[in-house]
Amino acid sequence: MTVELSGKVALITGGSRGIGYGVAEALIARGDRVCITGRNEDALKEAVDQLGSHRAIGVAGKAHDEAHQAIAVERTMEAFGRVDYLVNNAGTNPVFGPIAELDLNVARKVFETNVISALGFAQQTWKAWQWENGGAIVNIASVAGLAPSPFIGAYGVSKAAMINLTVQLAHEFAPKVRVNAIAPAVIKTKFAQALYEGREAEAAAAYPLQRLGVPSDIGGAAAFLTSGQSDWVTGQTLVVDGGIFLNAGVH
Repeated sequence: MTVELSGKVALITGGSRGIGYGVAEALIARGDRVCITGRNEDALKEAVDQLGSHRAIGVAGKAHDEAHQAIAVERTMEAFGRVDYLVNNAGTNPVFGPIAELDLNVARKVFETNVISALGFAQQTWKAWQWENGGAIVNIASVAGLAPSPFIGAYGVSKAAMINLTVQLAHEFAPKVRVNAIAPAVIKTKFAQALYEGREAEAAAAYPLQRLGVPSDIGGAAAFLTSGQSDWVTGQTLVVDGGIFLNAGVH
């Protein structure tokens, strides 16, 4: 099946696998073109080949590197002439344990990758295209940013910051650019594997919808938040959690 080009272009950070790749698939399926970023050149090339090299390009680098941010936006503009949408998906969670024992250098790394990089990419896309032409930004946050998250505290705090960053950007970038966040629960990706590996059925049983999420669940949400159907939505965090928060009340 041939999908007609929409004329719109998205830059998706951390797009070679997992949630980012799921978002890229969803946007390409509706006719967008995409630039995906990631640290691994080979993984990016494989993802671009799968997405279709006529619809996708890849730019390798570290998300928190300002030079990489600038190059990724520049390459997107060179290849496609515009950058309508930014999806800030790149993230890290290199530690598992109580926050009282957290190495502060690790905390700095988490914030650099999960929060500062999102701000940097937003600044770059704003200057390159969006301030004059409009568009949308979607920040991939987490339910860990909405409630205490034992053993992944630094990650949760960084995602709470990302949710607040979403509100700040939505206020400053209006009316040209809409800025929203998505807060997923556990999605079946390599990134989240430690949370369900070897016990998926048990983990899924805690969800009212009786399954863990998959990347396409977030891809669909991102497609909505970058579409005309959400033209009057900004500064919001869409929770995509299989109903897990329904179990947070008094029983």
